[in-house]
Amino acid sequence: MKSTQDNATTPTVVLVGVDFGNDHFDAALEELGLLAQTAGYSVVERVACKRRAPDPALFVGSGKADEIKTLADALGAAEILFDQALSPAQQRNLERHMGRPVNDRTLLILDIFAQRARSHEGKLQVELAKLQYLSTRLVRRWSHLERQSGGIGLRGGPGETQIELDRRMIAEAIKRTKERLEKVKKQRNTQRRQRQRRETLSISLVGYTNAGKTSLFNALVKARAYAADQLFATLDTTTRQLYLGDAGRLVSLSDTVGFIRHLPHGLVDAFAATLQEAADADLLLHVVDASNPDHPEQIASVMSVLHEIGATDVPQMLVFNKLDAMPTERLPHKTIDVMELADRSMDRIFVSAKEGTGIADLRAHLAQWVLHRCPQPDDAIGIVSDQEPTLG
Repeated sequence: MKSTQDNATTPTVVLVGVDFGNDHFDAALEELGLLAQTAGYSVVERVACKRRAPDPALFVGSGKADEIKTLADALGAAEILFDQALSPAQQRNLERHMGRPVNDRTLLILDIFAQRARSHEGKLQVELAKLQYLSTRLVRRWSHLERQSGGIGLRGGPGETQIELDRRMIAEAIKRTKERLEKVKKQRNTQRRQRQRRETLSISLVGYTNAGKTSLFNALVKARAYAADQLFATLDTTTRQLYLGDAGRLVSLSDTVGFIRHLPHGLVDAFAATLQEAADADLLLHVVDASNPDHPEQIASVMSVLHEIGATDVPQMLVFNKLDAMPTERLPHKTIDVMELADRSMDRIFVSAKEGTGIADLRAHLAQWVLHRCPQPDDAIGIVSDQEPTLG
């Protein structure tokens, strides 16, 4: 918990979630609360309500909007955060109605990514996603400004509105950022081709954010990539060599950005170069937080993103992590079994990256997969590392 002194300097927010009959509605707004804390907010209240459909003007309707405003006034909340995506018009109307900033889950995730990006590529990707998001919300940001003077010669006349100027500036910024990202993509493709020429098999770690991908990555390759018990602890892809003694060969292992429910499409598009590591992999290690009771929904969210980036057909191995945190009654009878997922049978291995439990079994299972895939070891003795570990 934050101290009173911390709360005095930390922005306070009220969280709002609306149940439209979705089976995966988070009534307690737990994940939104974790996202808010990760972004540096202090949550003072959570409001959940039900509606058949969003109100076109105020999303929650005027009566519930009045209730939220009264609550925010009483608690001195500086901002309102919605768990669902708001349209530009709804966001603008809510801000006028509430008398304070109103933002949604999409912008919250973008802000977290902006705070966490460390590499040049990561910063470019977040910048692009945020520019694309803000380009649809210029009316809200600039509606108070007057039309600027302009015209031809000395006669004067109507010039560009501020919103037109900013839309043009953002369009130019988006174009520049895309061009810079394209250069980075070409560099990645060059590195990927070098690995392919060495016939090095590639394995990518994917999974829901905070499932323990980076901890597992560190345990497998003895790396020091930054890992923490928080959402989106690291955004930048890190690739290292992994020697599988039972197979007598090296493979490349990549740790990728974590996925999350309702991951903004702009981020999926912007991180296309990074996520391409997963789409081009020979095998995906799908890391799951086995201790989280909502892990089936998290698995479904990851599968949805994999479908979006064209990685649905890449072979997967399920790694149920955090065995040490599972309640006794849910502990598995076997540490290695088979699970049916998306009409496919996938090998499943239970591990604890934190305590090292099951890591040896996972390495042995990976070696068996490599030998089955390529019976003859290649001559590769190293790989190209895309990036140094993120230590931030």
